[in-house]
Amino acid sequence: MFDRSSAFGDVIESPAGRTVLEQFLPGIAASPMAKQFRSIRLGQLSAIVPELQDDAAKDRLWAALAQVDDGPDARAPYGAAIEPAHDYEGEDVPRGSATLTVPVDVPQYGVVEIRMDGPSHGNPFVDVELSATFTNGARELTVGGFYDGDGRYLVRLLAEEQGEWSFTTSSTARSLDGVAGAFTVSAAATGSHGPVRVDGFHFAHADGTRHRPLGTTAYAWTHQPEELQEETLRALEAAPFTKIRMCVFPKSYLYNANEPETFPFVGSLADGFDHERFDPAYWANLERRITQLGALGIEADLILFHAYDRWGFADLGPAVDERYLRYVVRRLAAFANVWWSMANEYDLLWAKTNDDWERLAAVVGAEDPHGHLNSIHNCQGFYDYAKPWITHCSVQRVDVYRTAENTDAWREQWGKPIVIDECAYEGDIDQGWGNITGEEMVRRFWEGAIRGGYVGHGETYLNDREELFWSKGGPLIGSSPDRIAFLERITAESPTGVLDPLPGDWDVPWGGVAGRYVIGYFGFNRPRFRNVFLPEGEFHVDVLDTWNMTVETLPGTYTGTVRVDLPGRQFMAVRLRLVE
Repeated sequence: MFDRSSAFGDVIESPAGRTVLEQFLPGIAASPMAKQFRSIRLGQLSAIVPELQDDAAKDRLWAALAQVDDGPDARAPYGAAIEPAHDYEGEDVPRGSATLTVPVDVPQYGVVEIRMDGPSHGNPFVDVELSATFTNGARELTVGGFYDGDGRYLVRLLAEEQGEWSFTTSSTARSLDGVAGAFTVSAAATGSHGPVRVDGFHFAHADGTRHRPLGTTAYAWTHQPEELQEETLRALEAAPFTKIRMCVFPKSYLYNANEPETFPFVGSLADGFDHERFDPAYWANLERRITQLGALGIEADLILFHAYDRWGFADLGPAVDERYLRYVVRRLAAFANVWWSMANEYDLLWAKTNDDWERLAAVVGAEDPHGHLNSIHNCQGFYDYAKPWITHCSVQRVDVYRTAENTDAWREQWGKPIVIDECAYEGDIDQGWGNITGEEMVRRFWEGAIRGGYVGHGETYLNDREELFWSKGGPLIGSSPDRIAFLERITAESPTGVLDPLPGDWDVPWGGVAGRYVIGYFGFNRPRFRNVFLPEGEFHVDVLDTWNMTVETLPGTYTGTVRVDLPGRQFMAVRLRLVE
C-alpha cells in the first residue's frame, strides 16, 4: 500500500500507483518536473496541488492509494503511548529519599533548577512521571519534570516573581515523591527583562521593556560542528538581530546534507532511533546555545516540527509526538528567551492534519506554565491565526514580490502582531526564495515596519563549503544587516518604541505614532521632491536614506505643508517629528 508518507518516485514506478496519481494529480504525474519530485512525500506534494486543497479530496486520494496492491508492505505501526510505572520502586524505598540539590538564590527571570539524584533502572524517560508544585504567596505553579540521564531528575521553573518560594514534588517513583525545599528569587540581573509577551500589535518583555523582534534564520546551526556554532554566535553578537528561528530536529534539505553528531533521541540514521529515550548530550548543547543567545539579547524561536527530514522525525506518530513535546517544553520553558513555533511550513508535514496541530498545541500549552509565545508557520495556505493558542502570526511570503505590503491588512484580519518570518533571503543560490538582493531585503523590512509589523532576515550566499547562514549559520556576509540596524534605530526613536500604520497616500505608506512621529517610505520610487501635508502642530522634518543610513534634517521647523526636496534615489523616506 501507499500513503501520504510515500515518496512520489516510488508511487510513480508502480503501475497501479501511477494510475491513481494520473487521476488525482494529473498535472504533476505528467509534468516535466516529475523527476525533481521523486523524493518528495505525497503528503508534501498534495499541499501544493490546487485540486487537493479540500480535505475530502485528499482523503479520496489516500483511500485510492491504500487499495494499490503492488506497493510496499504497510509501514511499521507508530509507537504506542507508555504509562508511567507506578511500581517503579518497591515499598522498601523510603518516600522522598532522593538526594536534593536546590539553589539558594536565583535572580528574577533566571532558571530555578531543582535536581534530585535517584534511581536509573529500567527506562526512567518513560517509566517515571515527576512534577513539582511551587508556591510564592498566593501564586501556585505545577511544573513537569524530566529525566536527564545518569540518575539525574530535574524540575525547572522560570523565576518570574521575586520573593520566597517553596516546593513539593510528586512522582510515581517513591524516592522522588514528596521531596520539599525552598529558595529565594532576588532582583533581576542587569539587562535581564524576562520573557516576551504580546503588547497589542507589538511585543514587550515581562518588565515592560519594549521588544522588537528583529529576526533572522539559521535553521540547523545547533546541529553543526562546535567550531561553526561558535562562529555563528560571533556573527550574531555583531549583528542587530533580536530573534533567531532555529529547529529542534535536524534538517535535511538543499545545502544541508551533513549528519549531526547528536540527536534529540538516542540513536543514529544508520542504527535507528529509540523513541523512548532522549539523548541528554543533545539537549545540553541546545540549552547552552539558548543561554548564550539570551546573553546576547536574542530570543530563540524554536521550531518544534518541520518536513525536511530523512530520519523519520516528521512522522513519529501521535504518542511519540506528544512524548517529545512534553520533554521539550519541560526542559526549555524555564528559559526566558524561548518562543515556540509549532512548525515550519506546517502544511508540508504530510503526517499531520489541522486536528493534530490543535492537539499538539494543547500539549505545549498544558506543559508550559509560563505561557511563552507560540505560533505556526505556513508554506501555502495560512493557518487560522484566530485560534486562541496562537499569540502572533508567523507568516511566510505569499507572492514572489509582494508580502510585507500586506502587513496592515493582516493586522486587521487577525488582530494580532504580524511577524513575517520568511520574506525570502538575501543571497545568490539558484532558488528564487534565496537570491534577492540586500536592497530588496531592506526594502521589505521597511515596508513591513511602516505598516506595523516585523520582517525576518535570512542569508543564502553560496560557498564551496555549503555553509549558508540560513541553514548552518557561520559568518554573515550580506549587505542588509547594517541597514536593518538603521531601521531598528529609527523605530526605537519613536515615542512609543514602535510603528503603527497611519492613513497615507495611494503611492506612499505612512506609519509611526499619529500626530507625533510620522514616516513616509518611498521604496522603489525615486521622487525629486514631495509636498508633505503635516499633522496639526510644529514639526522637524528629516530626509532618511535607508540604504546609505543617513539622516538629513531640514533647517527650521514646519507647519501646514512643506516641500521636501529628495535626491531622486530609491529607498528614501521622510520623517516628521513633533516639536514637543
